[in-house]
Order: sequence, then C-alpha cells, then structure tokens
Amino acid sequence: MTKHVTIIGAGLAGSEAAYQLLKRGFHVHMIEMRPNQSTPAHTTSLFGELVCSNSLRSDDAETNAVGLLHQEMRRCDSLIMKCADNNSVPAGGALAVNREGFSKQITETLKSFDNFTLETKEADFPKETDTSTIIATGPLTSDKMAQQLQDITQTDSLHFFDAIAPIVYTDSVDMTKAWYQSRYDKGDGTDYLNCPLSKQEYNDFIDALLSGEKVQFHEWEKNTPYFEGCLPVEVMAERGRQTLLFGPMKPVGLSNPHEEGRRPFAVVQLRKENKQGTLMNLVGFQTKLTYGVQKQIFRMIPALENAEFARLGGIHRNTFVCGPKVLESKLELKGYPNIRLAGQLTGCEGYIESASIGLLAGLFTALPNLPIPPAETALGAMLRHITVEAEEDSFQPMNINFGLFPEINDLDERGKKVKGADRKKRYTERARTSLTEWLKNII
Repeated sequence: MTKHVTIIGAGLAGSEAAYQLLKRGFHVHMIEMRPNQSTPAHTTSLFGELVCSNSLRSDDAETNAVGLLHQEMRRCDSLIMKCADNNSVPAGGALAVNREGFSKQITETLKSFDNFTLETKEADFPKETDTSTIIATGPLTSDKMAQQLQDITQTDSLHFFDAIAPIVYTDSVDMTKAWYQSRYDKGDGTDYLNCPLSKQEYNDFIDALLSGEKVQFHEWEKNTPYFEGCLPVEVMAERGRQTLLFGPMKPVGLSNPHEEGRRPFAVVQLRKENKQGTLMNLVGFQTKLTYGVQKQIFRMIPALENAEFARLGGIHRNTFVCGPKVLESKLELKGYPNIRLAGQLTGCEGYIESASIGLLAGLFTALPNLPIPPAETALGAMLRHITVEAEEDSFQPMNINFGLFPEINDLDERGKKVKGADRKKRYTERARTSLTEWLKNII
C-alpha cells in the first residue's frame, strides 16, 4: 500500500524531501501558497526559487565544509545538487546556478512523478497529527503558520527577526591576550572568553563602528523595528561613545591575568556557540555592517587580530525554531512524532544547508530505522547542531563549518599542529569514510 506524506512548502528543503520520498514510491501531497499568496522576496511560483544570491558557495570538497556537504548530498542522490550541476554557471571555485533553469528543473522533475500532487493555498498546522507531514516553510513562513507553530510548541522559541552576531573559531583567538573568566567568577570559569581593549583601543573601535559601511535594508524590511534587546552594535554606539561600556563591552567583574589582575578598560566577551567549544560568538555584537568591514573592525580587537570567522553578523527578518528545545534527533517536532520540520525553519542557515536538512527529513520519513549520519560527516554535524549539540540559550542559525565537527587529530608525526588546507583535509577524509558506512543503510 502506497504511503502518503504531506509536505508544506516548495522551497529547497521541501522539494528535496519530496524527491527522496517520491522515488521510493511514496505519494507526496505538496502544499505551497505561491502564487496565490507570495512573500516579500519571491517573484515566481517555481519550486526552489533562490531569492538572494544564485551561489551555493564553494564546491571544494577537499578543504571546505560547504563543498563537502555538496559532495555528501550528491552521494545521497540529491535533487537539488542534480539541478544545480545541470544549471551551473561559471563562478570560479563556487557552485553558482542559472536561477530560472535551476528552479524550473526542480519543478518539472517533481511534477513528472505520477505520485505527486500539488495544492496551492496557505497551509495550517496539520490537524491530523497522526499522518506524516514535513513542514518546510522557510525563513519567510507566513504569519499564520508561525503563530500556530509558536502555539503548538508552547514556547517563545519561534523568532521573527534574525539577530546574528559574528562567530569565530576558538583556536584563532590569541590566548596571550585573552582569558577565560565569567563576571565575578560565576560558573565554572570557562563560560566566557574575554578580549580586552585599552581606552585608546576602545575609542578607535568606536570610531570605526560609527564610520563603517552598513548593509541597506531591502524595501520589504525597511519598516522592521529593532528590538531593544538585540540592537546592532553600531546603533548602540550611535547613542553615545560610552553606551557599549555599559552594555556588551562592560568590564565589571573581570580581572586580566595578563596585566597583573587589573580590570580592563573595555572587553569583548566570547561565548561558546557549541558544546565542544570550538566556536565562539561575540556576545551582543549583532550588526548590519558589511562583511568586509566587519572583518576589518572586529580584528581591531587585539585578541582577535588574526581571528577566523565561521560566520559574520547580520540582522534580517527570519523565522526559525530553537531546534535543541523543540526537535528530536531525527527532526521530529517534540510531542508530534509524525511531524518533522525541515530547512531554514529548523535553524540551519544557507541554501545548501536548508536543502540538506530537507534531504534528511525525507530520508527519515521514508526509512524510519535509518540511523542519523555520523557526527564526522557534514550532514551529521549540521543535523546535530540544530537538534542536540547547540546551546539552547544562545542558539542561532548556522552555516556548515568545520567548527561543528568533532575535533580532528591535527598533530603530525613530529607532534606539531597541522594547519590550513592540510588540517581541513583531515576533516574531509574522515567524513568521506564515515559517510560510506552510513550510506549502506540507505535503500
């Protein structure tokens, strides 16, 4: 007997989930509100429409986590990767696509299945929760669905604005200048990594914030109010030169061991982004500065002079759940085992990350006994971040990066650290071996 699955949302995640189910004989009923009801960013009714960049980022599977994710999805017979490869345009080492051809092929492929049906309407949270449903409504989820999800989860975990602070790799912080300490020595002493600034360094930093180039809002974002609790750091600086000293850069309760225990004039605190502690976010430093300017300004902080960024900051409208609070390990909504979330709604960030979570949602629905991918793979690292690995209180959308993976043995035969591309290759080589074993479970 053919099994039926409803998929809400025809974006990258919903389309990928549908394909994984359709080719295994499931009947997929897709509900998509476009074109009857559009969003401020979409312009067509095509499935998998790319609303921002046409790039799926690096295709280097040897030294780049994004390229590794591309490769793993290809090995899982991903529809999104097939269509991207078939519609690629020159972009150096990146995988960029012809938008229209890409979305058109996704649409035509799904509609070619006899076991596929499409209903055009704004969907509600499923009333019959014993039937299989995948909700993949994306960052521009309709207000009605967003409210229903918030009511169902009975939490305030559903956010409507993405207030993102930059994230750095912990091992790129200069520990001859930074130190671990919580204010007033609360906690176990490793919760925060402190990066001090002198008075002159602070004033230079404020000058740079005030003059730095900002990203302009899209037309449909212009009436979006800032929440006082997540103001861009440059907006706080505009309110007065001392404002940050009473906000995220306040030095109270801290003593710098590199300067005989003296309190710094100002401090930037980094907080663990994942349980492994390989990633740290700049607390309170959400920003609308352009990416290039962010790197220049944040590297003015002495301990971050050589910082490597896993993600840069930004503020834009978004909808996502706090995955570690509301999702089970296979993307099931807690309390609703037949309902899965997929795509950017789960708290992953980026086109390809969204599609990868759609792929997993489809596979878990089709193959209930399928184990989750190993943590050493890009698929497994991304899945764990949005379900069990991230800290609930500081959860933010995340792109795939090596900081989400388990630590690698990075010592050579002489006991010296392997760096750069050679270090990254150790991650990708380990991932390929782990994925090969996991793929044996997929039929």
